[in-house]
Amino acid sequence: MRKARESQILELLSQCGRMEVSVLAQRLGVSQVTVRKDLDALEERGIPYHDFGIYAAGEKRDYPYASLYACQAVQSGDCDFAIVMCGTGVGVSMAANKMAGIRAACCSDYFSAKYTRAHNDANVLCMGERVVGEGLAIELADVFLSTPFEGGRHAHRVGQIADLERGELAPETK
Repeated sequence: MRKARESQILELLSQCGRMEVSVLAQRLGVSQVTVRKDLDALEERGIPYHDFGIYAAGEKRDYPYASLYACQAVQSGDCDFAIVMCGTGVGVSMAANKMAGIRAACCSDYFSAKYTRAHNDANVLCMGERVVGEGLAIELADVFLSTPFEGGRHAHRVGQIADLERGELAPETK
């Protein structure tokens, strides 16, 4: 069942054209070993990605640096999205959201992963290795990467987020 799901995700990614993904696992764990295997499969299929992960036993990286490396690839345009993991997903999401142009969401359920893309145009998915099992992590990455931004009324709100980031969001007038 898991192999079939992985195959579906790889097929989906192969149909997405230019999309490149930045992936970073903050420390070695079961989820990160799975990420490494999935990245090998992406490579075999010719799907571009940048891997900033940790794969040596005992090696770790503080989550501000984890977010920095993965999100810089999004900021520079080298990658369209990033997927970043730490213990809870909260630390990497807090750090990522300090970076200009980054809209990171910590997700542990399908609905949030889908609608953070559809309504918020999130470009970074953050997950916690201690919160999300490997099967769910694959599903969340799948829905996040395959859901388009809806635009419309949501585009105005995403613009307000950018204004807030630049310190230019004016107070509401009633």
